[in-house]
Amino acid sequence: MDRATEEETAATGRRILVAVDEGDESVHALKWCLASFAKRGGGGGAAPPDTIILLYVRPPPPTYSVLDASGYVFSDEVAAAIDGYSKEVAEAVVEKAQKLCTLYGKEVGGDGEAGHEMKVEVKVAVGDARNVICQMADKLGADVLVMGSHGYGLFKRSLKRSRFQSQKLALLGSVSDYCVRNANCPVLIVKS
Repeated sequence: MDRATEEETAATGRRILVAVDEGDESVHALKWCLASFAKRGGGGGAAPPDTIILLYVRPPPPTYSVLDASGYVFSDEVAAAIDGYSKEVAEAVVEKAQKLCTLYGKEVGGDGEAGHEMKVEVKVAVGDARNVICQMADKLGADVLVMGSHGYGLFKRSLKRSRFQSQKLALLGSVSDYCVRNANCPVLIVKS
């Protein structure tokens, strides 16, 4: 981080991108971030609060061709119902995360003073979660990305090619593993 960026962050607070989804792991990561990592505004010349950016990534709508192998053709109404359900899930997840942020801000402030409020932004995007999270971290200028994890780590399995070749290990990663390798900002993984 260069000197100008450090001064700007000190004046405005950090931008913390928190990836949220339906899982308990992301709720745990958000709670940990709010309790242990994010700074609240204290008023009276104290450091400015960090901005929490809640990001939910909806899966892309399924596309089916007329020649789909399953033999099913979905009508526009069915496709619209699937998309509507996906939007409802996104709204519910984001609403729950916003309530946690509001609750945490009031608990810290005690009397609910405005100086203790959390800055919260909400973003909902559509696509492959791995790619979208990394792209949004760049687009939104995140200083750090916070994510939950099941705690399984990389799943290893051995593949035998033949009795004459040595065993090879294939590493199967998860969304958090992908983001650790590809995000252009620090990534903080919170295990559940």
